[in-house]
Amino acid sequence: MMKDAIKAAIADGFITFMWIFCASSFGALTFVVASSLGVVSQPLPTLFITTSLIFFFLFLFGFISDFLGGATFNPTATAAFYAAGYGGADSLISAALRFPAQAAGAVGGALAILEVMPVKYKHMLGGPSLKVDLHTGAIAEGVLTFIITFAVLVIIIKGPRNALLKNWLIAMSTVALVLAGSTYTGPSMNPANAFGWAYINNKHNTWEQLYVYWICPFVGAILSAWIFRFVFPPPPTPKKQKKAKVN
Repeated sequence: MMKDAIKAAIADGFITFMWIFCASSFGALTFVVASSLGVVSQPLPTLFITTSLIFFFLFLFGFISDFLGGATFNPTATAAFYAAGYGGADSLISAALRFPAQAAGAVGGALAILEVMPVKYKHMLGGPSLKVDLHTGAIAEGVLTFIITFAVLVIIIKGPRNALLKNWLIAMSTVALVLAGSTYTGPSMNPANAFGWAYINNKHNTWEQLYVYWICPFVGAILSAWIFRFVFPPPPTPKKQKKAKVN
């Protein structure tokens, strides 16, 4: 079990590094594509470009995740699937290793994208930031994470079988919630992402970071998973039959 948990943590750290590196460039990539098409000042085409970028990378990272044995780049997703009864071999030991690995991967991804991003686009980099009072931000982040978690669980487990449609629905849900939470907390809906950029800005060890971007998202995600599990109970695990002893 420990060996599997270590392998899962390494895979999570790696995929989180890659995701933060790529996702942090969505703003710059949207600007570049929109500029080439001459639609920078038009909100709807720009929004479509961003959604399409998220869709493409979600689809790509789905293959990477499968190749790495189910690696994830969001700690709340790891917790939610476990709480919903679809965590596979995950355990408390596994979580204790995977969450720090995801946080470390996020720090690495943020540092890496800062190094390679052209200077003229560096102002577009940065993580979520609190734009309201502490408690309002905490509630907002918890509610947004609750909604995105429930949406992802429904889409992945009970949604369409077509992988393209699944990822497009998740991309649209993500963009909608990012817009809804943009005036509150960023938003993050991913504690690892928030931690990576908070570390860059030396804010990773603050109560704001822990309360708004870790505690409340985990509460929201787990509550969402429990409700999902109540509405859609997981299939019963087949019990292993004991072999009859031969005297």
